Amino acid sequence: MDLRVMGLDPNVIDTLHELLDFSDESDKSHHAPSRAYIRDSKAMAATPADVKEYPDAFVFVLDMPGLKPDQIKVQVEEDNKLVVSGERRREKEKEPGVKYLTMERRLGKYLKKFALPENVNHDKISAVYQDGVLTVTIAKKPPPEPKKPKAIQVQVN
Repeated sequence: MDLRVMGLDPNVIDTLHELLDFSDESDKSHHAPSRAYIRDSKAMAATPADVKEYPDAFVFVLDMPGLKPDQIKVQVEEDNKLVVSGERRREKEKEPGVKYLTMERRLGKYLKKFALPENVNHDKISAVYQDGVLTVTIAKKPPPEPKKPKAIQVQVN
């Protein structure tokens, strides 16, 4: 249920989100997933992406509207996992006499993780953000040279 539809003040909603957004380190239950895991899972499901393979590169295209370039992180973890993340928070504008009637634009965390193949070149990664779309390009390593057969000369004794 969206609390904004019920007419609650956006500041109250922000405060509720901040109160509920605490770590589960004190939670002793090992059976339920943590809030962080649930939040990340929802963010991954809500971040649309396309992945394209070209002869010389892999291209990852993600919709991340409303973010500024400094709010986006692109990382390669463990040499084989591309992690793209960002977070859009509502501006804390205090305009007297103004209240939201409708809030439909997406706020919150953006997150996507991709397993990278072994033939990516970790030294040739670029990211471009334009019009709310992030494009990450990772060059492929050149294919290995085919091994030439080794000729062994037979000696006569």
